[in-house]
Amino acid sequence: MAAFGVFGLLQLVVVANYFKTILSPQRFYNLMIAFGALVFVLGVSGLIAATKLGLIAPWTGRFYSLWDTNYAKIHIPIIASVSEHQPTPWSSFYFDLNFLIWLFPVGVYLCFNDLSDESIFIIVYSVLGSYFAGVMVRLMLTLAPVVCVCAALTVGKLCDIYFDFTELLSKKGRELNEKINPNDSLMNLISKLAVASTFAFYLFFYVQHCIWVNSNAYSSPSVVLASKNRDGSPALIDDFREAYYWLRMNTEEDSKVMAWWDYGYQIGGMADRTTFVDNNTWNNTHIATVGKAMAVSEEKSEVIMRRLGVDYVLVIFGGMIGYSGDDLNKFLWMVRISEGIWPEEVNERSYFTDRGEYRVDEHASTVMKDCLMYKMSFHGFGDLYAGRDPVDRVRQQKLGAEYAHNINLDVLEEVFTTENWLVRIYKLKDVDNFGRSLIDVGEEHRKDTTRRQKRIQTRKKPELDLRV
Repeated sequence: MAAFGVFGLLQLVVVANYFKTILSPQRFYNLMIAFGALVFVLGVSGLIAATKLGLIAPWTGRFYSLWDTNYAKIHIPIIASVSEHQPTPWSSFYFDLNFLIWLFPVGVYLCFNDLSDESIFIIVYSVLGSYFAGVMVRLMLTLAPVVCVCAALTVGKLCDIYFDFTELLSKKGRELNEKINPNDSLMNLISKLAVASTFAFYLFFYVQHCIWVNSNAYSSPSVVLASKNRDGSPALIDDFREAYYWLRMNTEEDSKVMAWWDYGYQIGGMADRTTFVDNNTWNNTHIATVGKAMAVSEEKSEVIMRRLGVDYVLVIFGGMIGYSGDDLNKFLWMVRISEGIWPEEVNERSYFTDRGEYRVDEHASTVMKDCLMYKMSFHGFGDLYAGRDPVDRVRQQKLGAEYAHNINLDVLEEVFTTENWLVRIYKLKDVDNFGRSLIDVGEEHRKDTTRRQKRIQTRKKPELDLRV
């Protein structure tokens, strides 16, 4: 649509140039004012009418979130949950652009000194690119070209001034400087050499920084994580590939795996198993359904999983090794997305403590402790610490040894956990012969036990105890 609009605009420019050659300046000016207003009104009206009639697609939530940074979080949390859609921190500007970040405004200033068509384009591009790059991390890509252009203008201007030694090296220039002031020649040479060497170091350092950033941040695959041992030697965390290989080799080909949408492509491509949501899922209700299954209690989640036909559940837990991108850190987005569809069943506020804190230790809210995501993440976690208090290294919270040992699952059974506890896989237990789920059986058993205890308490105690 934008490219087509620019093509149409070029046709109007050709028409305007034609009228400019045959009309007087005053008549051409009046015609352009009227013609421009008419084209603007017709264009906006046609765009609105075509959108209302369904001839063209309406603006997406990503577009609205560019102008209202809080729009996606309130109305479409699935967009705001993506890490690339988060506002850009200041550290990212320096990390990606390095010292170009302070050469950039100087280049824009130089463009104001020369208001040609090219300079105005760079100024407009700089303003819009800076705004959009501050709204979303992913739009740093749109800012990078104009930053390079403006930084090049700055470096070129400085090079013209400080890298020009012809005046100092030529015989005529030296004689002229010596007549005016003998010391100026030496000071000019020293200042130019200092600035030239400084910029040479900057350019060398910039290349080194770019190589380091590309090799450490933008070239590492998201499946194999790079880390370091205590002695500083490199270490690779291969838990994702380990888990996907286990799924591929130890589950039926038609097995269905329930996981958050972030891992949909990886499970489908590396484990060759069916998932319910992936990175290309457009239906918000589908994603909200998986989020609700993770956010509600095990009993309610069982109903959802049986209806979907879930065979296995995969969850990412980073509390063991300190991996901050785990599902517990993403969990609030699951709650927000599902709350948008079922606000009467899922409430974000109930997952916080009374003081408004997001905790995972024994002080966590009751709803948080009962949800499926919490139980899958910390199931068996206390057994690793041999009586000591387990520590979640991501949230930096102690669970308490006695409390951690009481986190159990009824419907799911653990079938595989990777070496570093990064990926955990659970299997949905089969129903019994009567078609009832294990939770239903367990609930009935608990009710029968309660009724039997009440009957025992109401009986009259015998005078003699004949039990051996």
